[in-house]
Amino acid sequence: MLTIHADSRGRALVVDGALIAAAGPLEELAAGRPRARVRQWPGILTPGLINLHGTELLEEAYHPDPREAEELGTAPLTGEALAALAMDDARWGAGARRGVQRMLAHGTVAAACEELRNRAVRDAVHRSGLRVVGRIGRPAGVPSLDPYASGLPVEFASPREPGSAARFAVFDVADEADLPAAGASSCVATVVEGRLVYRRR
Repeated sequence: MLTIHADSRGRALVVDGALIAAAGPLEELAAGRPRARVRQWPGILTPGLINLHGTELLEEAYHPDPREAEELGTAPLTGEALAALAMDDARWGAGARRGVQRMLAHGTVAAACEELRNRAVRDAVHRSGLRVVGRIGRPAGVPSLDPYASGLPVEFASPREPGSAARFAVFDVADEADLPAAGASSCVATVVEGRLVYRRR
């Protein structure tokens, strides 16, 4: 089934399976595909973000379960706090799944990582559809689920063109120029491999 994703400016993408089938004005795309499902979002469509601290956030941090919030808080645990936990494969996998979901909620469609050595983390990332892009060495800046809070220039995924992978995000801002001030927490939807993997309620 075709799905048309459109932003508040009337810019739209047609998604067919895992690929972008067409891009253009909503009226034009919808007129040629009367049976397509149309999802209209507030804000702007973008290619989605690349989080440059994938290794630090997924393999060197534990993302607590909400049921652990009273004991562990809600922020990713690293360093001594992580070392104090009894981490096994099940806990690493569950933490990585939550970390990926939190990345997706910030419009992230790809994470830059060194080789992921923890199998439980690697499996969780692979199943999510989050794209892993290689990197050499450790980037500067502060690891953050919001790439705009890392102190580094923000990188976007490849442009969305017909025939390319359907990976993009929608941020509730009026224009791209407003996104740095609003931050990635303004994300309202994230699509990975054609699937709506995050939607703000």
